[in-house]
Amino acid sequence: MIDLKTMGAVLGEFEERGIDRTTMIDAIESAMATAYKREYGKRGQVIRAKLDLNSGTVSFEQVKTVVDETTVRPATEEEMAADEHAHPHPFHSEEEHLEEGELPRFDAEKHIYLADAKLIKRGVDVGEEIIFPLEPQDDFGRIAAQTAKQVVIQKVREAEKHSMMEEFGEKKGEIVGGIVQRIERGAIFVDLGRTTGIIPYEEQIPGERYRMGERIRAYLYAVDEGFRGVYLRLSRAHPKFVVKLFEQEAPELASGAIEIKALAREPGSRTKIALSSLDPHVDPVGALVGQRGVRVSTVMSELGGERIDIIEWNDDIREFVREALSPATPIEVELNEEEHRATVTVAEDEQSLAIGRGGQNVRLAAKLTGWNIDIVSVAGEEVAESNGEEVAFAETEVDPAEEAGLMPTESVEIVEGEAPQTTELPAEEELTPLPASDETVADRAEDRDKATDE
Repeated sequence: MIDLKTMGAVLGEFEERGIDRTTMIDAIESAMATAYKREYGKRGQVIRAKLDLNSGTVSFEQVKTVVDETTVRPATEEEMAADEHAHPHPFHSEEEHLEEGELPRFDAEKHIYLADAKLIKRGVDVGEEIIFPLEPQDDFGRIAAQTAKQVVIQKVREAEKHSMMEEFGEKKGEIVGGIVQRIERGAIFVDLGRTTGIIPYEEQIPGERYRMGERIRAYLYAVDEGFRGVYLRLSRAHPKFVVKLFEQEAPELASGAIEIKALAREPGSRTKIALSSLDPHVDPVGALVGQRGVRVSTVMSELGGERIDIIEWNDDIREFVREALSPATPIEVELNEEEHRATVTVAEDEQSLAIGRGGQNVRLAAKLTGWNIDIVSVAGEEVAESNGEEVAFAETEVDPAEEAGLMPTESVEIVEGEAPQTTELPAEEELTPLPASDETVADRAEDRDKATDE
């Protein structure tokens, strides 16, 4: 007999861990049936246990399936002889290996022919089960009890795994928060309460450092079911981490009034976002920036100061490329549809602004628009070209005379039939000697006085 008070306390504790009472009762019944079969059962038997929560007693029963000649075949003499010499213990029985199209062998411990089943139960059919009560037992050996314990532990683990898969499966694609548990080989293990998540090194923002006990938020991008449990993959470098942060700050984005059409990110450095509004009364850029920039500032603080450029989506590729290169202001954008390349002309003083440090601005603009972008100066000298991944800089040589300003900047137009126009240089002005300093004038006067005295 089972102590119902202890049973109730155990079931309540497991319910707090997310395992319902029915699952735990099934695990206990399965464990009791396993212990009974190991201690008192026969080879091939199918035994079930029933727990009465009112009295605390456990009843056992043997289950046989109704079969006929179309579902099983009779055992041969060789098979019967092999069964006699086989190990008598029920847990050493091996499953029958059947070839394709071969019927299973009849086993009196788990099968009963239809004719015999009709003598016990009227109207029975093939495939139904016939229940035979077994003698109740409550004295199990140490090995049987240990086996029952392992069955309970396995059932509890499976139930916990199923519960966590349901809970965190719903949170997949959302931001979760936890506490840094430990850091091993660059990976951060985060305590999420019922389980532990991991942030691999490549999913961390470069430059960020965390210590044990600190709170951390990350994007849950994968929920994997492994042999030992559920593995949660977290990321702070994922582009959707920025999207989810803005959804928490901007109700217009969470409700669907505005939509993020494209996003390009280099974690820890810079992000470019292209927005479009589904509601003509909502300003998409202003919704994410917020009053006095409070919304975008909050997201930037969570990302460790990462810069965020917010632009409005435009179906016109020229205008979209122009906006994507902000804060630079391009003069002209030319498109090459065959090569899927855009050539952008900028002012000379905005070349470095359009390219960005290390080519980052033009590289992110290329990822955002999906076009390869070339940056050229006003004079037509190529400065940088981007294919979305790499940025190359072209060096241009400048004539020293032109650089010093000694070459004429205006061209002379020649018209047919007329004498070429010439530009006369102004005559040289007479050079005026520099006035002598006061000390020089005083010395000359002194020398003149000495010559007069002599």
